[in-house]
Amino acid sequence: MNTNKKRKIVKKIIIIFALFLLNLICAFLVYTSNYYHADEIAIQEERYGGSLDISNIDGALVFDPGNADTALIFYPGGKVEYTAYEPLMIKIAQKGILCILPEMPFNLAVFDINAANKYISQNTEILHWYIGGHSLGGSMAANYASKNSEKIEGLILLAAYSTVDISSDNIRVLSIYGSKDEVLNKESYRKNKSNLPADFTEIVIQGGNHAGFGCYGPQKGDGEAEITSKQQQTDTAQAIAEFCLMAKGSE
Repeated sequence: MNTNKKRKIVKKIIIIFALFLLNLICAFLVYTSNYYHADEIAIQEERYGGSLDISNIDGALVFDPGNADTALIFYPGGKVEYTAYEPLMIKIAQKGILCILPEMPFNLAVFDINAANKYISQNTEILHWYIGGHSLGGSMAANYASKNSEKIEGLILLAAYSTVDISSDNIRVLSIYGSKDEVLNKESYRKNKSNLPADFTEIVIQGGNHAGFGCYGPQKGDGEAEITSKQQQTDTAQAIAEFCLMAKGSE
C-alpha cells in the first residue's frame, strides 16, 4: 500500500471518529438540557418569613440556623435543578442542622461525587457530619460515604439505595421513600439492602411519591401522591432531624 493511500485511510478514520465524537457530545448536551426545573413559587413561599441565613458559598446553597454543630450535605436527584430541594433543606435547617446543597455539573451528582470534601474542610466548627441525597444523588452520596467513613457519621437515602457495600463501615443509615413511588426500582432497592448495615432505619412515607422530596413538579413515570409535597418534606425533615440529633443526644 502506497503512502498516499495510507494517508487517505487515516484521514477517513479521523473524520469518522470526529463525527462520532461530535454526535456523542450533541447527544449528551441534548440529554442534560432536558431536566426538571425548580418550582420558584413554592421555593419563595418557603423562604418567606424565614429566619435562616441562606447564602451561596463556593457553588452550594448553605442554610445556616446559627451555632449548629451538626451538618448535612445533600446531593440533588439526577437531572433535577438543585434549588428544587431548597424547601426540604429549609425545613431541616429550621431544626438546628446546617444544610449544604451543592449545584452539580449538568445536574448529575455522578460528575462530582467528592463535592462534600471541600465543604467538610471549610466548616471546621461542625462536629457531626451527615451526607445524603435523593434518587441518583443518594446513590452517589452512598458512594462517597463508602470511601470517607472516617469523615461522616451517617448516610441519608431518599428514594435511593447504595450499590456499594457499606454494611461494615460504621456508618448509620436512614432510608426513606414514599409508598406511591413508582420511579424507584423496588427490586434493586430490595436487592441492595444487603449493602447497608443490618440495623439501618427505614421509613415509608404513606402517600408520598418520588418527586415529593423536591419542588419540581410531577416526574415522568411516578405514582400519584396522596399527600402534598409540603407534607412529604415536613415528615422527611422531622425524620432526618430525629435521626441526626438523637444520635448526638445519646453521646
